[in-house]
Amino acid sequence: MLNKKSLGQHFLRSKNIISDIVNAGKVKSGDVVLEIGPGEGTLTVALLQTGAHVIAVEKDDRLIPVLQEKFSKEIKSRSLTLIHDDVLKFNTSTHNLETRTYKIIANIPYYITGQIIRMFLESENQPESMTLLVQKEVAERIVAKPSFSNSVARSAKGGFRVKGGKESLLSLSVKAYGHPKYIRTVGRGAFSPQPNVDSAVLCIENISRSNFKKISEEKFFEILHAGFAHKRKQLLPNLSTSQVDKSLLVEAFRKCEIDLKARAEDVPLKTWLKLCSIMS
Repeated sequence: MLNKKSLGQHFLRSKNIISDIVNAGKVKSGDVVLEIGPGEGTLTVALLQTGAHVIAVEKDDRLIPVLQEKFSKEIKSRSLTLIHDDVLKFNTSTHNLETRTYKIIANIPYYITGQIIRMFLESENQPESMTLLVQKEVAERIVAKPSFSNSVARSAKGGFRVKGGKESLLSLSVKAYGHPKYIRTVGRGAFSPQPNVDSAVLCIENISRSNFKKISEEKFFEILHAGFAHKRKQLLPNLSTSQVDKSLLVEAFRKCEIDLKARAEDVPLKTWLKLCSIMS
């Protein structure tokens, strides 16, 4: 079937990559998995083989009859629930996900990656994990850590690690809720049609609101957004407003051991949380 360019579709063909995605998501029998954009159902097959119950949300009306025919037995046995909907309008309460533990596994369109990640991390009933096939550059940005060189390398234990980079509004927003891991790089040849960029398997584990037990979630993101408001400016001027006494802010920086010339991208999550606690 021809891809629909308006939906950013690139169908995953590699069985090895599919296996790696399922393994990275630690999907097992009895799990509830929300699959976003099943496409032609290649990943869906592997998810069902684990014994998990799959809720697949597909926007493309051309693919619904294809999936209904391909998975008629699984739909009838209720091991697969197929939903024709735009995931950005998807209501978790409709399918009782608000009262169930679930995982997200998805090969998502690159142009809505940030929206999907934020939508579910900020939702009232968060998934316990998200395993996503995303643009390689986005995955590197999300797992980046300040003060190291930029590159992705294979570690001595055979896994992958990202060296360096800078924090971003997206990376800190993800880390505030969970632990992102760069699983592996996925070449363009794994898809049909081939995208113009390489991809990566990204896993966000241990998703929770544990960082916001003592500080306001709303206040944290208010300060974070202010810090990144002007990327070329240093953090101190970005946070200095008519409502914040600069001398108190300088003292807060001293307590958090933040250089007065630092930019928002240089500050790790742990320090942002401490700064927010002092400023609240």
